[in-house]
Amino acid sequence: MHQSLIVVENVHCASVSESVVFLVVSSPSLNTGVSVLKPLAARRRSGVRVQGREMKRLTWFALAFTLIATGFAAKTPYQAVLQHSRIRGRSHGPNVCAMQNIQGSDKKYFTNCKQWYHRKICGKPTVVTYECCPGYEKVTGEKGCPAALPLVNIYKTLGVIGATTTKMYSERANLQEEIEGPGSFTFFAPSNEAWAALPTEILDALVSNVNIELLNALHYHMINKRLTSDDLKHGASFPSMYQDLNVHIQHYSNGVVTVNCARLVKTDQHATNGIVHVVDRVITAITNNVNSLIDTDDDLDTLRTAVAAAGLTSLLENEGSYTIFAPTNEAFEKIPPETLTRILGDPLALKDLLNYHILKSLHCSESIVAGTPMETLQGTVLEVGCDGEEMTINGKAIVTQRDKLGTNGVIHYINELLIPDSAKTLMELAEGSVVTTASKLFKDAGLTDHLIGSEAVTLLAPLNDAFKDKSLAMTPDMKKLLRNHILKERFSSKNLYHGQELETLGGVKLRVFVFRNSLCIENACIAADDKNGRFANMFIINKLLTPPMGTVMDLLKADDRFSTLVGIIQRAGLTELLNKKGTYTFFAPTNAAFSAMPPADLSKLMRNPKELANLLKYHIGEEFLVSGAVTSHTRVTPLTGDKLELGTRNTTVYVNRVPVVEADLMATNGVVHAVDVIAGSQVMKNGVYALLTNCFSHINAIRVIFHNLHVIVLK
Repeated sequence: MHQSLIVVENVHCASVSESVVFLVVSSPSLNTGVSVLKPLAARRRSGVRVQGREMKRLTWFALAFTLIATGFAAKTPYQAVLQHSRIRGRSHGPNVCAMQNIQGSDKKYFTNCKQWYHRKICGKPTVVTYECCPGYEKVTGEKGCPAALPLVNIYKTLGVIGATTTKMYSERANLQEEIEGPGSFTFFAPSNEAWAALPTEILDALVSNVNIELLNALHYHMINKRLTSDDLKHGASFPSMYQDLNVHIQHYSNGVVTVNCARLVKTDQHATNGIVHVVDRVITAITNNVNSLIDTDDDLDTLRTAVAAAGLTSLLENEGSYTIFAPTNEAFEKIPPETLTRILGDPLALKDLLNYHILKSLHCSESIVAGTPMETLQGTVLEVGCDGEEMTINGKAIVTQRDKLGTNGVIHYINELLIPDSAKTLMELAEGSVVTTASKLFKDAGLTDHLIGSEAVTLLAPLNDAFKDKSLAMTPDMKKLLRNHILKERFSSKNLYHGQELETLGGVKLRVFVFRNSLCIENACIAADDKNGRFANMFIINKLLTPPMGTVMDLLKADDRFSTLVGIIQRAGLTELLNKKGTYTFFAPTNAAFSAMPPADLSKLMRNPKELANLLKYHIGEEFLVSGAVTSHTRVTPLTGDKLELGTRNTTVYVNRVPVVEADLMATNGVVHAVDVIAGSQVMKNGVYALLTNCFSHINAIRVIFHNLHVIVLK
């Protein structure tokens, strides 16, 4: 075997670079790797500086080689975080591990890459400490933890690793002889803090009857074979030494390992007759499934009734590995009576509601160190996280009791009911969201029955921001407009297609436009994922809809801002074009745009219908484009001339760097965007040329004056 000390620069971890030193151990089967790596090490030692492509190539080769080797060496998630902690502690000596200690608590964790750079666990800052890695200890006068812990029996090992309370109770319960003698045991030993955290009445009951209860309790912490952390697979169960009742193992992807939801805080402490894992709580025997736990808890009476009504009893009795966020009676009482009555009386809504409280996998509270989306049986996800000591659901600290473990899952009690979209009416979807202004307007417009009933419709709900600077007075026109925000059918945005027409309750047919990065209905683009309710769906849109009221020409004639443009269109002979069927995008110059032109240029232009037509056609795009579909460097091909360059800045659309003063005036054959400057026309170019010529003439005149003054001074 060969060993090489490799300095690898720029190891990327969570987008942060640093220099890392790896020890690469190679065998004859890895000659290729050694032949490349050893010369680099030799050059380092000799002081030769390796530069350029070779250094970069060798660096990345060494990094890739090391990471692959590390990946193979880390058999489990726990081993992966342990290795990372070793790397972080390497500068403090051999066998030193970096630990992250949550400030204000005694909780410590081996660190992974993300936690290391964020310096937070459960949203709280951490302090990095350096301790001996499992199985090692310090030696006076030497750096790090060079010495392996003495290999002694389990009873003595408990004292060596600081589990002195468990050692004391083992002696009291007459367990000492058993764990000093021959055998091969695994002992999940509660820490001193775990014993101290037990309620006084429970601890007193155990200690007062040491020969039976305490011995049984300790035997339940033991397995009659040696199990290292590598053997503790996710979802595994092992018979304990108390009546063969199983202990339940969870080995999570973040490296946390639990037994009956107690976290292993010191693992793999080897002994001559087995192995010890220190856990952070005293565990109790598990004999009931989660349905039995719900059945026997008076605090869950309403939940029990709901589970039976939804036909979920057998699911919670059968084998599985679930996490149940169990709403207490108090949680149900917080819901408006009419909403609760509706859901309890609707089997499909009720089943969705309950399935939304059940995760597909078992998650003990100790496994949660940051917010993580987790899939429910209902099909959507909950954001399960933590805030210090509090467990959170969708960012809210509503968990009141944690880790009530059953044979087929774990229960966490919550004091707030979680209602999925699929159990809500349209009105309930809209309330408490980003469309509350629209929700109120729909009520004021007398459309409530459509939003709380069982009609299969689709609500187009504008964002609250869409109503800024708009009158919210409930006029007849506003009522008519809001009625056109409810489609007669239930649609999914995934099934909409370009050119599709959607009929509203008001009888208007709205067009669907599919763009590269946007899906729009008339001028409004869908701004969020669909909200799929019990009977109807809701699309959140970025603007108040403006259904088309006529052709482009009709629209321009009806708007006084375009009176000059209408005359020019007629003079250029383009009236028929803007009245016929099409998908035009017209960047329409307002009266102000033409007023800004020099009168002589405008007069000259008006005398030349052909040039006038070319100017207007340069403002008309061949394809339909609303403002919501404009991104940076969007291009539109006009009817004549070079492509128009579009972009956005602070919600304003620009065409050839000219701002659009009002966007998305909808017509049956296109869309109009108003501009106060003629965009890139030949007239504009001629005007600029004339202006520059005039400026240069003035500059030359000034130069002559200064020259003459200079001559006078010299005389």
